[in-house]
Amino acid sequence: MNLLSPSILSADFTILGQQIEEADRAGAQYIHIDVMDGIFVPSISYGMPVIKSIRKATDKVFDVHLMIKDPIRYIEEFAEIGADIITFHLEAAPDVNAVIEKIRACGKKVGLSIKPGTPVEELVPYLDKVDMILVMTVEPGFGGQSIIPESFDRVRAVRKMLDDRKLDTDIQVDGGICTGNVKSILEAGANVVVAGSAVFKGNISENVKGFLDIMQ
Repeated sequence: MNLLSPSILSADFTILGQQIEEADRAGAQYIHIDVMDGIFVPSISYGMPVIKSIRKATDKVFDVHLMIKDPIRYIEEFAEIGADIITFHLEAAPDVNAVIEKIRACGKKVGLSIKPGTPVEELVPYLDKVDMILVMTVEPGFGGQSIIPESFDRVRAVRKMLDDRKLDTDIQVDGGICTGNVKSILEAGANVVVAGSAVFKGNISENVKGFLDIMQ
């Protein structure tokens, strides 16, 4: 099933709750929440108080993407404030299995992400332990970038690795996705699409519906 996960990083924070509600009403299945610490990635975004406050704006799946160093430190807190899926970076975790187990212990779904420069083969030991693989299609840390062309082959490679193991794990893509390239990235094997500025710039409802028309 193809799912749209609008990234609130591109939303207007003066009316964040309203914009989330609009994306929800238009049919977006997830809400993507990027947490950046200024260490693992250069940018700093927002943390637990913001996520806790917007949880009451929607009952859609909170798809929380942790771009933070040593993420195991905060898993329990993110679970408590309303995360449904917790995705962390393979490159940021000294013990990837420990983080996976911690998320499972909190009763949440597990996502594992890799940056564009990380070989997809590094995912192999964890493919049967997670619910979703996030293949970053730009360097994480900033919104509004263009998709890295090699991303399509990387998604194909991850899908093949999953298919070879008969796993129906979700593949999420994040970075530079728009209605002009979403069909191609779905054909490559992704099924969960993060879109930030392509949803929140302009008419949110029309933008969401534009994605869903292609994706469904």
